[in-house]
Amino acid sequence: MLKLSWNATTDHVKALAQCRFLDAPRPGLLPSRRRAVVSCYPASKAPSLAVVSDGLAWVEPGSGSLADRLRLGSLTEDGLSYKERFIVRCYEVGINKTATVETIANLLQEVGCNHAQSVGFSTDGFATTTTMRKMNLIWVTARMHIEIYKYPAWSDVVEIETWCQGEGRIGTRRDWILKDYANGQVIGRATSKWVMMNQETRRLQKVDDDVRDEYLIFCPRESRLAFPEENNGSLKKIAKLEDTAQYSRLGLIPRRADLDMNQHVNNVTYIGWVLESMPQEIIDSYELQTITLDYRRECQRNDVVDSLSSHEPDENLEAILQLNGTNGSAASPATEDYRQFLHLLRLSGDGLEINRGRTQWRKKPMR
Repeated sequence: MLKLSWNATTDHVKALAQCRFLDAPRPGLLPSRRRAVVSCYPASKAPSLAVVSDGLAWVEPGSGSLADRLRLGSLTEDGLSYKERFIVRCYEVGINKTATVETIANLLQEVGCNHAQSVGFSTDGFATTTTMRKMNLIWVTARMHIEIYKYPAWSDVVEIETWCQGEGRIGTRRDWILKDYANGQVIGRATSKWVMMNQETRRLQKVDDDVRDEYLIFCPRESRLAFPEENNGSLKKIAKLEDTAQYSRLGLIPRRADLDMNQHVNNVTYIGWVLESMPQEIIDSYELQTITLDYRRECQRNDVVDSLSSHEPDENLEAILQLNGTNGSAASPATEDYRQFLHLLRLSGDGLEINRGRTQWRKKPMR
């Protein structure tokens, strides 16, 4: 029998009657705590969730915040992913008259946080579960990979779907698919890996079974990847760029606006720093297609950062060109249309590595 955590008044019973089971756990999936997710839609109220555990149900009947009611996002019908629509603002557009890659990255971060809030995780910006907060644990980004096939312009509407999954014993992953809402065309994909860290000791920690139980109920039961292709770019290792970099921008200093709620430099700021050392001729003639970043070290407000970049030959492209009879010549039209770079962010004083990255660029389309 379903027991409720509030007095069973007539209104509450009516509210529960409008709830529906989104997903029941499969046998053996969560042996320690059998749970199911229920989506509730009381009249004139924002959707809420209940978690059924060991025969008990806790349903929060609140009407939701004003932001929840105005936000253009919600859980999908099965409750295992989240979609939200965004209008590209004029201040989010750059020199190409389209959204910048920083804008895209910020939207990915926003929809990920909204997804976490929608399933009841903390609102402190860290998407932590109850057990994580008790153990003083937070998620930190280990890798981010973004591919943009078409940049949206000012006033375009972008729909972003996101979901998360387990990633071994020490982390989790979050994926995104970006679509042009007007026609449903996929305009980008992204994936990320996150690891668990103790907020006090700053040491990484394995994902506790209790934590896994708390977030896996909101994850797809079967593996679902934004990049299902074998040997896709998100899996490629990034070599460390040495001191003989071709391009550099030294002495970058975090602004106050670059700091997140944890008083550390926001993940998106690193993207801007990477691009600061790109040669101007690439910025003028090419647009960023792919960026992959491996986060190695936290950066704080008093740190000074050096950004280094160098051209990286693409072995796969050169092999294809040789098969086509071009011998990878620098004058080949195919190589002229495509550029690839390695990047390194390091502390200016001791040279400690903060971040290493790879970017791929394509010729700007004719407008």
